[in-house]
Amino acid sequence: MVVDATAVPADRGGVGRYVDSLLPALVAEGADLGVVCQAADLDHYGTLLPGVDLLGAPASIAERPARLAWEQVGLPTAARRLGAEVLHCPHYTLPVRAGLPVVTTLHDATFFTHGAMHQPVKRVFFRGWTRLSLRLARRCIVPSRATRDELARVIGADADRIDVAHHGVDPARFSVPGDDARTAVRKHLGLRSRRYVAFLGTIEPRKNVPALIEGWMRAVGDQPDPPALVVAGGRGWDERVDEVVARVPDRLELLLPGYLPLDLLAGFLSGADVVAYPSTAEGFGLPVLEAMACGAAVLTTRSLALSEVGGDAVEYVEPTPAGIADGLRGLLDDETRRAELSAAAVRRAAGFTWAACAREHLRSYARALEA
Repeated sequence: MVVDATAVPADRGGVGRYVDSLLPALVAEGADLGVVCQAADLDHYGTLLPGVDLLGAPASIAERPARLAWEQVGLPTAARRLGAEVLHCPHYTLPVRAGLPVVTTLHDATFFTHGAMHQPVKRVFFRGWTRLSLRLARRCIVPSRATRDELARVIGADADRIDVAHHGVDPARFSVPGDDARTAVRKHLGLRSRRYVAFLGTIEPRKNVPALIEGWMRAVGDQPDPPALVVAGGRGWDERVDEVVARVPDRLELLLPGYLPLDLLAGFLSGADVVAYPSTAEGFGLPVLEAMACGAAVLTTRSLALSEVGGDAVEYVEPTPAGIADGLRGLLDDETRRAELSAAAVRRAAGFTWAACAREHLRSYARALEA
């Protein structure tokens, strides 16, 4: 089979984490694999996938509109050059006339269920391509049962043509680190407070960061030694954040450091008293899984797929400032409960592997050939 990696962004976030983790796992499972990628990524994939057939797309497709146009004609041609029997398009879109079986990954259903939380242009684009992929692809892959069920409920998708492949977690990057890793994070952040609450993710409306900041202020505002809040991740389009940040009193420490280097994430997640992820809509919730693998006490919500990931190894709250405040206050004051969640989280996270994810993908490819 051939996987299209041309949608992977330069910062390797989102679909990049998925593709870069899945491909080596497919090779380890014995897949006969070819990869089409951006010309700038040839060295990256050559190192990541030694011995795998690679084909660089024209440098002119680095911009998204050009890539989407090239996908319709250039991608099927590239896949045939690599001898593809099945083409996997890992980010919603696909060639309308591919000339061979196509499998497409649909990462969530929130463009339908929580449309107001997405930018209007993205909402229209991804709704349209989700419907088209569900109609044209031989199989569609989703990262959770919740996403499959929502697609069936909201737009009448045929659940029998949708395969669930839970994401995995990379233990080489996400595991319980030593004290040196936690110290390095504190130094990188310039953190003054003795304790902190962590958030990791893009600051966009469905991540519910304003409610988190408000809940944190309520939970720790009257404490003599209040834990800081560190909101790490790319700045999205949630215009409410600045308004709430402006209300944070000087005695509380709130940091918004932007992206953190990948090699600091384990120390960041593990070093927090609580990792809070009060999202209102998730197709999977990879930050929750990665925090669990690092032994964090995680506070999250039951929105869509999050309980499918967290099980009984995380604490759940309502995604409101009051609910978040109550949950944070309870965990910050209960060291025993945090230790229980930490141990349970590590055990549960161990069951989510990229090897298992790759095997589900291989079964999906086989079903596409049989269809």
